[in-house]
Order: sequence, then structure tokens, then C-alpha cells
Amino acid sequence: MTEYPVNMDVTPIVSGHFDPVTNTISYIVRDPDSNACAIIDSVMDIDYAAGRITYDHADKLIAEVEAQGLALEWIIETHVHADHLSAAPYIQQKLGGKIGVGEQIMTVQDTFGKVFNEGTEFQRDGSQFDALFKDGDRYSVGGMACFAMYTPGHTPACMVHVMGNAAFTGDTLFMPDGGSARADFPGGDAGELYDSIQKVLALPEDMRLFMCHDYGPNGRDIQWETTVGDEKAHNIHVGGGKTRAEFIAFRTERDAQLAMPKLIIPSLQVNMRAGHMPRDKDGNLMLKVPVNGL
Repeated sequence: MTEYPVNMDVTPIVSGHFDPVTNTISYIVRDPDSNACAIIDSVMDIDYAAGRITYDHADKLIAEVEAQGLALEWIIETHVHADHLSAAPYIQQKLGGKIGVGEQIMTVQDTFGKVFNEGTEFQRDGSQFDALFKDGDRYSVGGMACFAMYTPGHTPACMVHVMGNAAFTGDTLFMPDGGSARADFPGGDAGELYDSIQKVLALPEDMRLFMCHDYGPNGRDIQWETTVGDEKAHNIHVGGGKTRAEFIAFRTERDAQLAMPKLIIPSLQVNMRAGHMPRDKDGNLMLKVPVNGL
């Protein structure tokens, strides 16, 4: 197992921004000793029925960064999201910063390049992104040391990003009463997801965990922060010592009952391009709808 450079002595300043349309939480993460920051899992707004793109959610992130006089160094995608569109290029145009994703983006691009019948002009080498993270890769936000953990299972390109005593889990974990994400998308695997969750739960017990989504189970208020210790003790899918076999059986049965995310078709096309909208042969912004392809 990769030795990860955990440093619990650094406490980044974390600001969460909830998008009620997609139940996504985007984060601004600031180095406590400088004005450097990162944005994690941004959201671009879409009215899918009308084919209209707007940027209200991203503009709120941008306004906070500018109001606090922060310098954006990284725009991180924890994975290729299937339930919302990334606003990374829009934010980069306004604030700068490098767009990063896990190196297995190439697997996702190859898979869905076929699903959406993309031509040879669609590059499947991850070149749409500024950085492709491997397991254990280190980077910095200002003077704050950060690293990426490879956590496949939900998708082949999932990464958890650890910054000081804060870890941003993407869809690898939900809040303890929410459990875990589905593992039935192309390239997903319930056994891999269980193994990835165990990697996260091997972090220090008081490591802060920040979720990418929350759905307020049983009507509770939306929440997005917990700890490794709380997940180990109380997570309804993996907590309390549940075995790999138990998890695979539950996850497989549960996933078979789930409908496709409402925005999966536009999300995949946009997010595998680092947030850029696809265009037709005449250069017009255009989305495809594959029939019986997912």
C-alpha cells in the first residue's frame, strides 16, 4: 500500500457551497498560512429541457474568492461526475489555476467516447486537463502540502484529495447515514469501492472528511462534514466491521434498483472534456443523446 504523507497539524480553511438542484457540495479550500486556495468539484448550471447553460453557482465561488483576496491555484475534479456539470473552465477563465483529475480519466474518455460516438478529434489522453494525478501524487496549495489517493469503484478515475487534516472524498463515501455511492456505472466495481473506502478509513480517526453529495436522508438537514472515526463506527454500508462480501452483495442489489441520474448524459459529455461543452462539425455547442447506450 502506498505510504501517504499525512500531516494532521495543518488545518485548512474550508468553505462549502451546496447546490440544491444536484445535491452537490463544492469547496473553496484555503491554505491557513497564505491567500492560496483550491476549488473542488464546481458546478455549472444547466436547464436540460431548455438546453441552457448558466453560471450562478460558479459565480458565487468566484465572488467569495475575489472578496477574500484569494489566489486560486487548483481546480480539482474528484472524478468524472455523472450528476452535475463542471464549471472548471469558466472558473479558470475568471481566476486562473490548474484543472486536475485522476489519470484514469483516459479510461473514462475511452469508454464514453465510444458511447457518444465521438470522432477521432476527441482526444482520449487526458490532455483537456492541466494535471493528471496518480496514487500518492503530491502537490501544494500555497505552503500547504496536499496529496491524491486513488479510490476507484464508483468510477475508474475517482480520487480522494487530502489537504492537511481535511480529505475531500468525492463520491467514495457519503455521510454515515447516507452510506456509499453506486458502483454500477461502466468501469465501476463494488469490490473496488469497498477496498477504496477501507483506504480512506485507514486515515487518522480525527481526519475531517468532506462529502461531494448529501441528500438529507430521513428528512434531516443537509450536512457535508464528518470524520474517519464517525464513518468507521456509524456508516450504514461499511461501518461497524461490515465485510467485503456483505458490502458487494448489498451494493449490487441496491444498484439494480437505482434509476440513472437525471443529468448523466450531458454531465459525462462535458466532464470528460474537463468542463468544456462539445461542439458539432460547424462549431456550435451541442449535446448528443445515445439511444440505449447507457
